[in-house]
Amino acid sequence: MYREPENVTFAYIDAFVDELARNGVRNVVVSPGSRSTPLAYAFARHEAIKVWMNLDERSAAFFGLGMAKASRTPVALVCTSGTAAANYFPAIVEAHISRVPLLVLTADRPPELRDNGAPQAINQINLYGSYAKWFQDLALPEATNEALRYIRTVAGRAFGTAAAKPYGPVHLNFPFREPLTPTLIPGQFMLPVENRDPIAWHGRPNGQPYVSLAQSDRSLSIEALQKLAEGLNPKGVIICGTLDEPGFAEEVTALAEVLKYPILADPLSGLRTGSHDKKLIIDNYDAFLRDEAVCHLLKPEFIIRFGAMPTAKPLLLWLKRYPNCRQVVVDGGDGWQEPTELASEIIYAAPRQLCQDLTKAIVNGSSQLSDWAELWQSLSQTTAQVVTTKLAELDEPFEGKVFAELGALLPDGATLFVGNSMPVRDLDTFFSSNERNIRILCNRGANGIDGVVSSALGAGAASEGPLVLVIGDLSFYHDMNGLLAAKMHQLNATIILLNNDGGGIFSFLPQTAFPDNFEQLFGTPHGLDFRPTAELYGAKYSKVENWPDFRHNFSQSINSEGLKIIEVPTQRERNVTLHRLFWPAIAEAIKAELREEVLA
Repeated sequence: MYREPENVTFAYIDAFVDELARNGVRNVVVSPGSRSTPLAYAFARHEAIKVWMNLDERSAAFFGLGMAKASRTPVALVCTSGTAAANYFPAIVEAHISRVPLLVLTADRPPELRDNGAPQAINQINLYGSYAKWFQDLALPEATNEALRYIRTVAGRAFGTAAAKPYGPVHLNFPFREPLTPTLIPGQFMLPVENRDPIAWHGRPNGQPYVSLAQSDRSLSIEALQKLAEGLNPKGVIICGTLDEPGFAEEVTALAEVLKYPILADPLSGLRTGSHDKKLIIDNYDAFLRDEAVCHLLKPEFIIRFGAMPTAKPLLLWLKRYPNCRQVVVDGGDGWQEPTELASEIIYAAPRQLCQDLTKAIVNGSSQLSDWAELWQSLSQTTAQVVTTKLAELDEPFEGKVFAELGALLPDGATLFVGNSMPVRDLDTFFSSNERNIRILCNRGANGIDGVVSSALGAGAASEGPLVLVIGDLSFYHDMNGLLAAKMHQLNATIILLNNDGGGIFSFLPQTAFPDNFEQLFGTPHGLDFRPTAELYGAKYSKVENWPDFRHNFSQSINSEGLKIIEVPTQRERNVTLHRLFWPAIAEAIKAELREEVLA
């Protein structure tokens, strides 16, 4: 509904916010500040947009990132001038690399108050550099037909740019002069009503955007598709990394069925959960590709990869063994998600559409699985049996077993958000495929441990089912401020806190070979008691020492409202030992399974 503006600034900003709403913005994360008052008020009084207050700008930006990641639509961020905008930077970096659509709206001093010692003023021009898809330092507000057409166009372009593939953050910098409130200013020029362009002031009829940006999915030409199809080899593999595209799982598994290719599915690929066919999905390659004999046996002749490079290092090392293998990387945007420097071809095409087109282009597909595909299946099944047996034998707390337990306990429709460092790696190894609709998310762009709590809560706020976050103690400490969002907005979330009193991942890295100062520089024990943190933010807290307690507390948590924290204490050195129990057992089981002459 149109609101007659009180002054020039609000004529301008109300038109901007109205245009964002017409394009589809439904959520804005606002941090308090004076210079951003026009934006905050305009969003708060627009009936189609929900305001999420978040007091800490760094947490606010990650909260918006998680919300945009889960909803797959741009979320707006609003902050005041100065270092408030700088605190957005880590989340902007993550949004850029992991391709999350954000509209970053920073308030600024007007030109006459820049670079002259005015308070709360820094250089905000191109503040985020190459991490923003598009930047504009906007014109000062005016209430003319031309100015309102301009600001509506900016809004449409900003939304369309953020939402165009590859998704990413857009930065708009708003200079404002005082007064900043919706106050009538005597004598200020406002264009007479009879001279106003109704579309510029009121927007297009029927809620249509003033301008919209349309993008079609990229596809290969018939000739290029045929060339790709003709180059396929029976000993091929499909690798799927982080990829969030509805409908992709069904299409890539259909392609694998025609090709008889195994699919090495990263847990963030969206392929390990859901109702699609999982016959050819290999979810434990991380475990058996550690074995030298297996890697020698599994020599690929063709690889096609979708999404970002998977997490598992054994997979990367396996790929590097065969640098002459033809590798095709499919990217739905304009990026370069190829850190291995092994790819022979980069294809810019919509992954789902390419799978469809390639499936149709393949002729004479066999209905029987090849020996190649059956070998991968056999290795995966043997590995799964060993892992299941070993986990059942472990009564003590073990970080990897948390994910096996969650694989059985998570309900249909849940969102599982996972922290970086060890949690995402344990997810890869120990979370098996299942038929439930479980969405798995992680900030795997810059792989940072900051902002994970806020990202998860933002994702939960944009999701219908229950949210579960699994996070390490240092990452939890980094973003304890983010817990306030759960209290302020009465969010429902279960946080599983894996507390090994320090940086557990370093115990797996070469730094352990140099014990001098290891604990001081890498182990970093903190000795923190997280129970008071839970009390501070109104969370229900429990610490579990055994698996029956874990299952009981988790079941209660997932079926109750509010914020819950379940702490699982572990020991770093023991955690390394338990991880290393699995690899030789898997290798021995595989050798016993395969014929001796095959492994020779």
